[in-house]
Amino acid sequence: MIDIKTKAFWRGTLALGAAALMTFANLYFPQPLLPHFSESFGVSETTASLLVSVPLFVLGITFFVYTALSDAFGRRPIIFTALGLGTLGTIAVSAAPTFEVMLAGRIFQAAGLAGIPVAAMAYISEEFKTRAMTVAVGAYISCNSLGGMSGRVLSGVLTEFWDWRTAFLVMTVLSVILAALVYMLLPRSQEFQARPLHLKTIIQDNKDHLASPLLRGAYIIGGLHFLMFMGIFTFITYYLSQEPFYASTGVLGLLYLTYSSGTISSILAGKAAQRWKQTVCMFAGMGCMAVSLAATLLPVFPVIIAALFLLCFGFFFTHSTSSAWVTRHATHARASASGLYLTSYYIGGSLGSLYYGLLWSLFGWNAVIFGSFAILIITTIVTAGMKRMEDQLPETEQR
Repeated sequence: MIDIKTKAFWRGTLALGAAALMTFANLYFPQPLLPHFSESFGVSETTASLLVSVPLFVLGITFFVYTALSDAFGRRPIIFTALGLGTLGTIAVSAAPTFEVMLAGRIFQAAGLAGIPVAAMAYISEEFKTRAMTVAVGAYISCNSLGGMSGRVLSGVLTEFWDWRTAFLVMTVLSVILAALVYMLLPRSQEFQARPLHLKTIIQDNKDHLASPLLRGAYIIGGLHFLMFMGIFTFITYYLSQEPFYASTGVLGLLYLTYSSGTISSILAGKAAQRWKQTVCMFAGMGCMAVSLAATLLPVFPVIIAALFLLCFGFFFTHSTSSAWVTRHATHARASASGLYLTSYYIGGSLGSLYYGLLWSLFGWNAVIFGSFAILIITTIVTAGMKRMEDQLPETEQR
């Protein structure tokens, strides 16, 4: 198995990082452009946000398909296929003549890309030794945040200077380059054992994971936190494009540079989990999120930017830890266990626009923040329950 700081570790981590960059740069590419699409296509804020929320929902429900295919045919073939389908989806979006066609292209793109997160997490759980696993998961998730950040920043800046179609064509070229890197660098699977496609077994595996209190808590935390995170970053673009800020499309794209703190915190979370209990790390990340949410209520642009940096740091710190929690505590069928986490995570994220869209339309930004605190209260209670279970585990399983 792959050990930490070996040549295979760096090749595998870099390859999966490139796959994550490609996936999440494409997935979140349109987000800074939502006000622009509202105006160009004559649709409401909530309708425009479907370009982000619907692909996230599709991503979540498609994981079940890829989990089974990945268990049957292997992790690498699924990753390579998903990279190709995702790139085709980007080309389709760039040529869309109407909002409806663009949304259809986004759905196809998300359905293609969904294979990468499932297969990547399963690859890590099988091919990496335990001490290398938490670091690899942290590095992979840091590339998730880096991909989301770079995609959003790139789309905003390119659209500011040219137009959104040119921006998507540039993303297509970058996707091809990243896919080639993954193909060249990702080590062949050594520990993979194929499992036949039996529907009964798949259903039973998922039932087992959902019945496990250790895993169920992580699924709830992942889904609710991403719901909150996506809602904040969707409606912050509308908040800052209005009085008194009047931020341009380029500035809104640059907002996502705040994701850089999430890239750092994901790596730190992997190291922190080797020293402290995972639930302690989750509480630390949630504390950062609470402080950042309160700070955005101050209508001062630099303060809001600093708050977004802190929000990203806390969110990705917690997400990296809760994701690694599932990888560590799943006793069997780890691909389906990770797949369920990702399903909960992305379906939660897809509901962010609906939940926050209602709050925004009725009461504005203050309601968005108070709605976020309601979510944090729930996840704090869930994490406290996970901590009690963690304290009862043998010492060797607590970190």
